[in-house]
Amino acid sequence: MTDAANDRPARAYVAPPARKVAGARRNPNALGIDDHTAPRWLRSLAGVSWRLILVVLAICIVFYAVWHVLLLFVALFLACVFTAVLRPLVDWLSKAMPRGLATGLGLMSGIVFFLGLLTYVGYSIVDQWDDLSKQFSTGITQITDFLESGKLPFTITNDQIVKWIDSGQQWLQDHAGELATQAASRAGSVVEIFTALALAIFCTVFFLARGKEMWTWFLNQLPARHRETWQIAGGAGWYTFSGYTRGTVLIALTDGALAFILLLILGVPLAAPLAVLVFIGAFVPLVGAPTAMVVAMIVALAANGLWSAVFVGIGIALIGQFEGHILQPFIMGKQVSIHPVVIALVVTAGTLTGGLLGAVIAVPLVAVFWAIFSRLRTVDPPMSVDEADDDVEPDDDEPQIDDDEPVKAR
Repeated sequence: MTDAANDRPARAYVAPPARKVAGARRNPNALGIDDHTAPRWLRSLAGVSWRLILVVLAICIVFYAVWHVLLLFVALFLACVFTAVLRPLVDWLSKAMPRGLATGLGLMSGIVFFLGLLTYVGYSIVDQWDDLSKQFSTGITQITDFLESGKLPFTITNDQIVKWIDSGQQWLQDHAGELATQAASRAGSVVEIFTALALAIFCTVFFLARGKEMWTWFLNQLPARHRETWQIAGGAGWYTFSGYTRGTVLIALTDGALAFILLLILGVPLAAPLAVLVFIGAFVPLVGAPTAMVVAMIVALAANGLWSAVFVGIGIALIGQFEGHILQPFIMGKQVSIHPVVIALVVTAGTLTGGLLGAVIAVPLVAVFWAIFSRLRTVDPPMSVDEADDDVEPDDDEPQIDDDEPVKAR
């Protein structure tokens, strides 16, 4: 039986059926086949797009959260500004006295300077108000005569001006209730402003007195492997923010002093208040100080005539050139390396999103973020201008690869 069993023909080997993979028909990659239906550039663009969407969504969430605690955000921003401006003075005073006493003395010096500035402005307005009202009446008469003289392509008569004034008075009477409601809401805003200032001063005291200890405590709450990164980012951000803040204050003081000297030489009334207006306007980059000087031009036009306004305008241009070509590079240095085009776009975006407050805080925030990003990133070797401007053309001898052609497995 053994031989009979061995004489039976052997069965041919049959391979097992191919293993089915779930979703293989819909996803060819499941079988190891690279069969993309979209070109490579479209896949890359889609990957970048959804990442950008996530970044924009995160920024929107941050803006939404800040908007609901805007008072707290403004107070902390002002506290950082006060700390950046007063810290050199407090550090110098702390060499001869305890840190707490130096902090109080430095803070009181800043408050006295600010109140003294407001007092001087108020005294100047009260002292020159009678003369200014007479000059304004004469100046407005001159302007009206000039408009009626026909020297311009258009003519404005006295009757038209009277009609416009009557229309303005009628509009005020018709909207008196709305204006009263807005005034009441502004009263609440004034309370919020004083609350923000009080909170900012309170935080400034601790930032000046125990700022280093507070920063060290924050770093110690982080894991040890992340502390160095946060330390580098915080140092770069504070270096840029403090340099920008102190530089802006120095530039604003210089612009105000130059405007005051110019207005005094030209005999423009209210030189001190207008100089303070220029000082405040300098905190809005690019447009703040020129806008304040335009107000000075209007005052000069109404009080002293056309040529006085022209000379004020020439002085505005000279002060702007001096600030842009000498003050900004010398004072700011390399602490804030942002192109003027970027500053203009940032100021516009900040104004559209947050009004005057957005215009003030947009540039320092972008400068801080860019400083942190530049400090933490790894930069490849830069290209020269000629290399970046060269037109790259494909070589005729080099074989061209079509992104739509599937890659063959080797």
